Amino acid sequence: MLLKLLDEKKYSTIKDMLITMNPADIAAVFEEVDEERTPLLFRLLPKGAAAESFAEMDPEIQQHLIQSFSDHELKEIVEELYVDDAADLVEEMPANVVKRILAQADPQMRKEINQILQYPENSAGSIMTTEYVSLKPTMTVGEAINHIRRTGLDRETIYTCYVTHMRRILGYVTVKDLLLTSDDDRPVTEIMDENVICVHTLDDQEEVAQMLSKYNFLALPVVDKDERMVGIVTFDDAMDIMEEEATEDIEIMAGMTPSDKTYLRSNTRELYLHRIPWLLLLMISATFTGMIITGFEEALAAQVALTAFIPMLMDTGGNSGSQASVTVIRALSLGELDFEDLLMVVWKEIRVAVFCGLSLAGACFVKVMLVDRMLMGNAAVTIPVAMVVCMTVCLTVMVAKVIGCTLPMCAKKLGADPAVMASPFITTIVDALSLLIYFGIARALLF
Repeated sequence: MLLKLLDEKKYSTIKDMLITMNPADIAAVFEEVDEERTPLLFRLLPKGAAAESFAEMDPEIQQHLIQSFSDHELKEIVEELYVDDAADLVEEMPANVVKRILAQADPQMRKEINQILQYPENSAGSIMTTEYVSLKPTMTVGEAINHIRRTGLDRETIYTCYVTHMRRILGYVTVKDLLLTSDDDRPVTEIMDENVICVHTLDDQEEVAQMLSKYNFLALPVVDKDERMVGIVTFDDAMDIMEEEATEDIEIMAGMTPSDKTYLRSNTRELYLHRIPWLLLLMISATFTGMIITGFEEALAAQVALTAFIPMLMDTGGNSGSQASVTVIRALSLGELDFEDLLMVVWKEIRVAVFCGLSLAGACFVKVMLVDRMLMGNAAVTIPVAMVVCMTVCLTVMVAKVIGCTLPMCAKKLGADPAVMASPFITTIVDALSLLIYFGIARALLF
């Protein structure tokens, strides 16, 4: 509808529509508009919504708009951005665009942007904002409310206010607490909560997001190594982090290098470069399974019927290992498990593996005797052969589940991403082990 109005040049109607839209929805509209008309559409935005909508847009659209802005227009946008959004913008843009952005920012904002950019990537310091409400311990409730009225417009959130002295946190108080206090002359120190939960600038952003989720906070204060407050991380930042981390884990677990771009904005070359390293690694690692099969050529020649069950056994082992690894990786990401829980996890997976293995072995025996021997008429599939296959299923499932739960926890202990130890990696290991188990049992019972 809006695009049709743009074609018809009904700009006043478009303005009226944009006033009623959420900034995130406005940003979504810009993804559907061709680049030539995005500057025109942006200039139709209400002044109050322009900066918020700009912060929600993809970096490619932001860059195109910046290049079309005059210095005055860019200055207006930069001044309206929150510091953390401005820092994200600077981080995403090429050097020539960054130079223009910083030139239009006031000295204080430039200082705060540089402060945020100095922190390591994916740390609490890199995602925090320095715009928060700070109250003095000498303030009364009435003075605190007046202070919020004067300064709140430029703060990312005003609901949670922090009582600080020399930038050290003494406690926090909510706007609800202030408004519901009948005595305006009451000191804020009497109603503040002194049990402040905070994070440090170098803490991992995923841990920060988990804390916000765990405690249902709207914001978490961030302190430096000297325990001085330097900023806050808000819940909307935590939601973005959780989405990023979940996407990254899914890509790693699928055997791909994580990408900062969405699928539609990634070109063929980028997708190729993110996928090919893992494919090459997994293809080369499959050499081990080939070597194992080659080593048992004589056994396979004597019992050709064994060959038909290799794919089923390898798939069963890989699937069993993936189930365990995905479950453990998810528990690790939610903070439910630590390395100290390894023995408990292994014992639980062994018990699960026994039940799964026996169930699969029973179903496998029926399938082998009914389908492979009777329906397909393969006389080489005897009861001993069926027993070998069923025993292999049991042991493979058990080994796969133990490996699937152990490797991610070990990776976490060593400081690596547990998601690396997911489907492709574990499947390759389990494939080789399932063949060794299979041929070992076959050699013991059939030869």
